[in-house]
Amino acid sequence: MNQPNQCDAEIIAIGSELLIGGRSDSNSLFLADELGKLGIAVRFKSVVGDDKQDIVIAIHTAVKRAQVIVLTGGLGPTVDDCTREAVASATGHRLGRRKEALDGMTARLAQWGRIASPAQLRQAMIPSGATVLNNPVGSAPGFCLTWKKALILSLPGVPREMEEMMRQEVLPLLRAQHESLGLSPRAPIVRQVFHTFGLPEADIDAKVKGLIPKGASVDLGLLVSPMGVLVSLTTRGNQSALVKSQILMEKLTNEVRSRLGEWLFAEGRDTMEEVVGRELIKRGLMLAVAESCTGGLIGHRLTQVAGSSAYVDRGAVCYSNRAKTDMLGVPADLISLRGAVSGEVAAAMACGIRERSNVSVGLSVTGIAGPGGGTETKPVGLVYVGLDDGTGRPISREFRFHGDRNVIKQRSSQAALDVLRRWLLGNG
Repeated sequence: MNQPNQCDAEIIAIGSELLIGGRSDSNSLFLADELGKLGIAVRFKSVVGDDKQDIVIAIHTAVKRAQVIVLTGGLGPTVDDCTREAVASATGHRLGRRKEALDGMTARLAQWGRIASPAQLRQAMIPSGATVLNNPVGSAPGFCLTWKKALILSLPGVPREMEEMMRQEVLPLLRAQHESLGLSPRAPIVRQVFHTFGLPEADIDAKVKGLIPKGASVDLGLLVSPMGVLVSLTTRGNQSALVKSQILMEKLTNEVRSRLGEWLFAEGRDTMEEVVGRELIKRGLMLAVAESCTGGLIGHRLTQVAGSSAYVDRGAVCYSNRAKTDMLGVPADLISLRGAVSGEVAAAMACGIRERSNVSVGLSVTGIAGPGGGTETKPVGLVYVGLDDGTGRPISREFRFHGDRNVIKQRSSQAALDVLRRWLLGNG
């Protein structure tokens, strides 16, 4: 049962592709974080396909259990984009073309050197009584309206558009309407996230066992992905207990850091590639990467970080044995003797890319991503990472991963960057 003056939210993610595996829903994570900062708890999430009646049912269900309902997706110009029609049907607010929506859309298209097509004009159709929400980076306007004491917010499904609209339009609106929603001031929902790599979930669970004091209003969570195990602490309290909650959270945060130790590579929104990049810059080092089984994934991740040209010199995809010999100088007889997937070849690849690039450090990866190609002695998922810093003592690390081809490639790239991270921090 809800506590007095508690504001619950529900997210309705719209799009058939979210139901058939074509795309994952990252929008809900962002929305939950942003709403939590206002003390609004997301207690329910629905995923609905591009069907008007299904969306109507989801809205009718949501208004019975949430005061804030955020819909994301279905505001585009195509025939399967039916969120506007669904909201109008569910609430009884008739659709009509709104000048402010049309003006904002046409102005955005003009910036791109385009004019609105007949299909795009549908995006200016907004339920009566709704407030138009400007789209700061895209063409599809959003809208919000109050129905049955619930605030319904409809945002685009494109992540960048949704995020900017949330920041610039929705959050100020929610702050302004805080009182009208029947809420007393609430402490924000605080979530601290810790990213680990190299230990399975069971081992991480053992390390944080008994962390939360009995009766504390803090939830401990673990989430497994190809990038490692995420540990989270989530707390929410009222204004009167805010200071006490902050003190407890700080104490628990320090305890988690201590318990996770070398396996903890980042906190918050930081990624492994960002952590590695900062450490390379701090030390004034330049990196070159030679990839086999990951096919350029490590280089892609590193160069996704703005400013990475300060520490990334080059990357080479040396997939075949001939490429390893021609491009990196790995001796052909070494490959014949040890095999392309071996610690010796990984070390030689790292040495070769470093020498040919004339940089501070070379990083390499070679392995069997599957689904075929494995043997009894070298199974699918066997991966070696090499690192060479020119001291004459190259290192190699062996990993055995499981999962499909894509997962093994992701884990291999994470493992390679973690080997580099540990070497940079002196824990290699």
